[in-house]
Amino acid sequence: MALLSTRMPDLTTTAESLNSTNSSDCPDSNAWDALYSNGPFYILLITVLGIVFNLFVLMVFCLHKKACTVAEIYLSNLAAADLLLVSCLPFWAVNFLNKFNWPFGLFLCKVVNMGIKMNVYCSIYFLVVVSIDRYVALVHTMSHGRLRRTKYAKLSVVLVWCFGFLLTIPGLVFRSIDYFPEHDVTACFLRYPSPSVGLFLDGLLVFLSFIIPMIIISFCTYKIIQALKNQPMERFNAEKTENKATVLILVVLLAFLICWVPFHLITTVDVFLRAAEVHGCDITTALDICNQIFTYLGFFNSVLNPILYVIVGKNFRKKIREVFRQFRQRKKAADSTRSHLSSTQKTTV
Repeated sequence: MALLSTRMPDLTTTAESLNSTNSSDCPDSNAWDALYSNGPFYILLITVLGIVFNLFVLMVFCLHKKACTVAEIYLSNLAAADLLLVSCLPFWAVNFLNKFNWPFGLFLCKVVNMGIKMNVYCSIYFLVVVSIDRYVALVHTMSHGRLRRTKYAKLSVVLVWCFGFLLTIPGLVFRSIDYFPEHDVTACFLRYPSPSVGLFLDGLLVFLSFIIPMIIISFCTYKIIQALKNQPMERFNAEKTENKATVLILVVLLAFLICWVPFHLITTVDVFLRAAEVHGCDITTALDICNQIFTYLGFFNSVLNPILYVIVGKNFRKKIREVFRQFRQRKKAADSTRSHLSSTQKTTV
């Protein structure tokens, strides 16, 4: 059943790959047995932890009495993108348990895959804008006061969500459900009008969702690290908040690269091999299995980010303490009000 695996993080493959390979020609690898056995439980664990952790992060940012900084606006939206991903993963787990039999209908076939794709596209572009923000703050310090306003950050967030949705449109348009008797499955898959259209769209998405963002992120990160090394100590001490935020963002960026770059690389290799018309069972099986493993690694990033906020983010830990202090103060005020009302009622009686 390896041919029914996905080469993108979206539960499906293309109609061409479903029809071009016969299961008797490409026998299952033993690695698929391990993936079928352990994959759904891993996905459900990621789902539970991701929902709890990312909801916690969003609650801290939303409930804190002070307005979010520019960096926090980007990080909170990154948490929202992670929450969107993990909310879609239970459908992936059921689909995987059914060995790619999709039981949820066409609407959820489109919507669930759109949600997963939105995370992939929006997450990397949130890191792009937050890298640009750090670059402006540390490298172009004279102009950062004008450019780093919260209204510009909110506008950037809206544009990222819109662009992420725009990149999911091909999947929404061409996603379909059909029965494949040779495999005895009803699969949720991408039915492109032709292999050339599919290759063009997949190549375009690789270019827009990986190559361009990585060029921007790499440039900004290099400049940021240079600026941190060259900062005079007195300036470093004067701008501790900025530098703490920068350290957290660099760690989050590193975690994203470790978790998602392998998936993007294997997807890029797949596109090039399809363009060169390189086929074969060994290559197909290796790509499909690597894609599944690297996709699972990418999912882990949605759980890892909130943990990094707590471990590395000193300002975030401070916000947590202040939010809990707010709750305690409100609870004391509520208890005092109830006690006062109770004593008033007794006196009246």
